[in-house]
Amino acid sequence: MNMEDIRIGQGYDVHAIAEGIPMWLGGVKIDGPTGFVAHSDGDVAIHALCDAMLGALALGDIGKHFPDNSDEFKDIDSKILLARVNGLIKDRGYRLGNADITIALQTPKLAGYILKMCETLADVLGCDTDRISVKATTTEKLGFVGRKEGCEVCRANKDISSESDFRAGRIRKEAKPTGSASYFLNNEEEDYFFLFAYLW
Repeated sequence: MNMEDIRIGQGYDVHAIAEGIPMWLGGVKIDGPTGFVAHSDGDVAIHALCDAMLGALALGDIGKHFPDNSDEFKDIDSKILLARVNGLIKDRGYRLGNADITIALQTPKLAGYILKMCETLADVLGCDTDRISVKATTTEKLGFVGRKEGCEVCRANKDISSESDFRAGRIRKEAKPTGSASYFLNNEEEDYFFLFAYLW
């Protein structure tokens, strides 16, 4: 496997919270009286993931491709934006390795929605659900998230690999003293060690 054909991107997004707006996260509607102020549907998880995907191939950010002053994208379903970004990635010969998303939101609690988010994102991206990780946390009432003023999505990491260099291998998880998830990819030629949880 050519290491140069593996790309990693990171994304970050923040939206303010307001009453009387539907809340969308990871393509899933969250029950409650508040939502995110935005030009689109305000799905911060998808927006951060889009930025991570675009960043992996140095294609700019979500605002470059979907300007927030364009009527075309007013109140648009962010799953449509994600599908378009995924199309850009595939057009360049790349595919998803895995995505890891962390949502910081004080309330409501998101544990009951996590699986549905993973399934929804995997469906849009055309990958297996186990390639999508969504985690939710609070900020222990600190900062604008803790004051329930907004939501942020941190480090929606996206691994993508070249279609032309795609090779299945045997995977084994290796415990590391740092506590971070590390994986080995073993194929017939060589062993590769990835700190960024690339799974192919």
